[in-house]
Amino acid sequence: MLEVITGVVLAASAGLNAYIPLLGLGLLSRFTEWVALPSGWSWIENEWCLGILAVLLVFEVLVDKVPALDSINDVLHTLIRPASGGMVFAAGAGSDTVAVADPAQFIASADVWPVVLGACIALVPHALKAIARPIVNVLTAGAGAAVASVLEDLGAVVLTLLAVVAPVIALLVLGGVIALLVRRLRRALRDRRARAVRGSQPAS
Repeated sequence: MLEVITGVVLAASAGLNAYIPLLGLGLLSRFTEWVALPSGWSWIENEWCLGILAVLLVFEVLVDKVPALDSINDVLHTLIRPASGGMVFAAGAGSDTVAVADPAQFIASADVWPVVLGACIALVPHALKAIARPIVNVLTAGAGAAVASVLEDLGAVVLTLLAVVAPVIALLVLGGVIALLVRRLRRALRDRRARAVRGSQPAS
């Protein structure tokens, strides 16, 4: 059960940032004893893969903090984040970690269903992020982009680490992150409606 929780949390973190959980798993597997990736996913800790992921992460971190560019980036990542979520779900749930010493065989296999499930999970935070960000940018004149992006990146880092060392705590934190994303979206929609009402009222 814990290995499934690990996979779910990693997939959700990929919905916030496609590269942090992949890079995190690779680095932890290569340089620590916290993660031992299953044989089918050992390529993630390859130095070339880690280098490419690091470059992509830097690009993602920078672009995601620029108003307008962040929305374009979200559109481009509509396929990338779910794909990353699928990979980290299958890889993370099939790994030996600090919390899980014997992952279930069906998760450790190369079956396509863990990948599909992870992709579906990653779509949830990605959708909440992608829908809310343009509204937040308009309401804050672009100032909210960097703040929201930093919080999302930090959330992805924390979730990735907790998924490996404390899956149950990670699941609770994930619930809080999703709740915050939903609250941000609802508030942004409410503020947009209020602004539209004020704009439609005739000047006195």
